[in-house]
Amino acid sequence: MIVVTGGAGFIGSNLVATLNAAGHSEILVVDRFGDGDKWRNLARHEVAALVPPEQLMSVLDANVGRIEGVFHMGAISATTERDVDLIVRENVATTLGLWDWCARHQVRLIYASSAATYGDGADGFEDDPSLDALARLKPMNPYGWSKHLVDRRVARILASNGARPPQWAGLKFFNVYGPNEYHKGGQMSVVPQLVRQIQDGRPARLFRSHRADYAHGGQLRDFVWVGDVTAVMLWLWQRPDVSGLFNVGSGRARSFADLARAVFVAMTLPERIDYIDMPGDLRERYQYFTEARMDRLRAAGYDRPFTDLEVGVTVYVRDYLLAEDPYR
Repeated sequence: MIVVTGGAGFIGSNLVATLNAAGHSEILVVDRFGDGDKWRNLARHEVAALVPPEQLMSVLDANVGRIEGVFHMGAISATTERDVDLIVRENVATTLGLWDWCARHQVRLIYASSAATYGDGADGFEDDPSLDALARLKPMNPYGWSKHLVDRRVARILASNGARPPQWAGLKFFNVYGPNEYHKGGQMSVVPQLVRQIQDGRPARLFRSHRADYAHGGQLRDFVWVGDVTAVMLWLWQRPDVSGLFNVGSGRARSFADLARAVFVAMTLPERIDYIDMPGDLRERYQYFTEARMDRLRAAGYDRPFTDLEVGVTVYVRDYLLAEDPYR
């Protein structure tokens, strides 16, 4: 059995789809559904059981010997969340508890870290797992700090030869986009937000730059297609000898203007972009550039190409966002 926490969420549900396609059906999904349409993220997929997060540890204990591995995607993922006690409970305590459990029972663990751990990027975007390198990073929000705290704790355990799972991987996801993110509201990627604006007859709206060295819409992000993200996780699952802290991005920074143009092309509409002021409280912690260094994952043996932005946006828009059923 494979456990996927956050398995009804954006990346988690796409991972369930990828595991199903690879022949895995004994999947235990840990998540909350609420009263919205989040359930539709799993409507096409086969799972063995659905468990609320508060029952996670008891269910793990009840299935010792059956569980082969845990993909821990569940988290408070909103970069705007300010309830730090909640973030510590959900993102730090749960992840470290899973590490201890997996180490104790020799179960494989792959967990979600984040590019938010890099802060403003002043120290670069190299996934150096050493204690010294991690100590130099300065996350800019509680979410990024929580992910960074876990990465540093894992590094300390490894440095002191502490107990560890037989395989472990921390994955620093960059700007992931793709189907099944609709329940995230304002935390969705920019693509569906632009499509909605355009469908409403409005121009695409992007932030003005408040730095002289970046044009309006010229702010750069490493946008990565969700299918590439789950392909990396499946590859890790198929190679239990590979462990480490890895960036998961496309390896190429692209501008928000590039992204908007790709949306217009996919919708076969002329380009119309308006630039709006960035909220004042966001300007102080805004990242103008992110780009994953992918050397470590490549050195570990991952050799698949990553999807070009224009290709990924076209697939997302035409096959999902403009389809009658936008879910994967």
